[in-house]
Amino acid sequence: MNNINDLYNRWLAQPDLDDAVKAELVSIAGDSDAVTDRFYRDLEFGTGGLRGVIGAGTNRMNLYTVRKATQGLADYLNASGLPQKVAIAHDSRHNGALFARETARVLAANGITACMYPRLEPTPALSWAVRYLGCGAGVCVTASHNPAKYNGYKVYGADGCQITLEAAEKILAAIEKIDCFDDVRLADFDAAAAAGRIVTIDEKCLDDFVQAVYDQRVGDGAGIDALKLVYTPLNGTGLECVKKLLKKLGVTHVTVVPEQEKPDGDFPTCPYPNPEIREAMQKGLELCDKVRPDLLLGTDPDCDRCGTAVPDGKDGYRLITGNEMGIILLDYICRTRLAQGTMPADPVAVTTIVSTDMATPVAKKYGVELRRTLTGFKFIGEQIGKLEAEGRPERYIFGFEESYGYLSGAHVRDKDAVNATLLVCEAAAWYAQQGKTLLDAIEALYKEFGCYRNALCSFAFEGESGMHTMQNLMKNLRANAPAEIAGYKVESAVDYDTDGTGLPRANVLEYHLASVAGLPVEGFTDYEQDGTGLPKANVLEYRLPGGAKLIIRPSGTEPKIKVYLSAVGESEAAADAVNAALSKAAAEIMKV
Repeated sequence: MNNINDLYNRWLAQPDLDDAVKAELVSIAGDSDAVTDRFYRDLEFGTGGLRGVIGAGTNRMNLYTVRKATQGLADYLNASGLPQKVAIAHDSRHNGALFARETARVLAANGITACMYPRLEPTPALSWAVRYLGCGAGVCVTASHNPAKYNGYKVYGADGCQITLEAAEKILAAIEKIDCFDDVRLADFDAAAAAGRIVTIDEKCLDDFVQAVYDQRVGDGAGIDALKLVYTPLNGTGLECVKKLLKKLGVTHVTVVPEQEKPDGDFPTCPYPNPEIREAMQKGLELCDKVRPDLLLGTDPDCDRCGTAVPDGKDGYRLITGNEMGIILLDYICRTRLAQGTMPADPVAVTTIVSTDMATPVAKKYGVELRRTLTGFKFIGEQIGKLEAEGRPERYIFGFEESYGYLSGAHVRDKDAVNATLLVCEAAAWYAQQGKTLLDAIEALYKEFGCYRNALCSFAFEGESGMHTMQNLMKNLRANAPAEIAGYKVESAVDYDTDGTGLPRANVLEYHLASVAGLPVEGFTDYEQDGTGLPKANVLEYRLPGGAKLIIRPSGTEPKIKVYLSAVGESEAAADAVNAALSKAAAEIMKV
């Protein structure tokens, strides 16, 4: 505790300390729990950069933690041989513009040109700008879909993809050498701008991004001009780019949810601005009852995730899950490209280990190689980069993750809700030409491949004690592997932290079979190879009878453990019943 108090007192004693930071420190004087929570550790820097609660202290997002991270990034860049140029963007969150400005000041002081968007823009527009401008790195100040008290600092590599594990380790090593008050170089913003060390990204860059998305069209556009939409940017960054894209597509019947139209870091209509959650989409659903559109589209604050609702045939609207939309779009892209003769040789689709197993039989039907990666779209982006390095980037046709992230082109290396808007509109128009909705589409796919249903349980663990609880839970699960879950025998388990099965090598082949007769083998594990072929990750996967599955993964961006549930049944109700039982079991597993 002495070290924590020393840190607290040192921060408080700093001359010219930011007024907001100082006021918060003064307000918690004598409150040992509050002081400890802010100073017991440095805000963790990983492949997603930084993310945390806005406030004072080493375990908070503030001017000083942002400056320290940027100094580490600058030191890494200056030693790397990469271009001495960094693209910067921010979303609508509190202090977003300020943190972006401070990032630019530190970079400029270290001889690195900072290229800033003149206003808030989507994360995929930042990924685009990195390669478009020939940058060595990119920084997006965003906390994606987290609650309003959060902000973050995402770092991108020269390929426009979130930094690799190796790059993150090198940047972290550089950051750890820096004192946030004594070792950070800081330029005067106006002087650096006058000297050309801080420059504004011009409008052509953004317009070319929207054009690059438009160029990803799959179909012939028939019927798309007749679509009627309700759209919500959830008080974030999506409005400008989404409206530009819709105009190019010829979609003119667009009603924007008024309460969520303008950028607002308080997100006043929903505490959790995530299109995965019904509450975030509620204002849009209420407007749908009045406007009666064909589609409701919602993009999260940094516009990399896209949620959708469609008419349910009963005078209401039904939300489409991220897994369902991933399957709808995978099927639509494959069938349309085959019909039009635009399918490349040896096509590749990419998804993650926590996304629906339904992607496997769908990809197999169309002769598409399906690759699975660890959770995080950066790993999907890496697969695009590998194909590009092989001289075959056209092989990549689609990538998706269960958390509402989609990408159909190599124009960026991150999930892109502007691109998702394009794809959803195209698919909806194609089905509308046949008198069907996207709900009809997923129901037909369920009939063809079996009802693959997924659910997610999240368990929060706040503060220092919560972090230790999470660590102990994962440790205990590894030491005491469950033999059954919800009454279902565990048929196989994978510990991704030991790069595969976690078992000694053995001359054993394990086949994961679909539960619906006539479907192909969904995958297999060769225990002799002893590995998933993926980087190590703190993830546990349990395979259960009948194609059911449970995956446990601590979040990399929030103090919570996520449990992903998956079941296959002859009907949605049957699969949902299995997931309900698994959900209760997950709650028991997470009890401490």
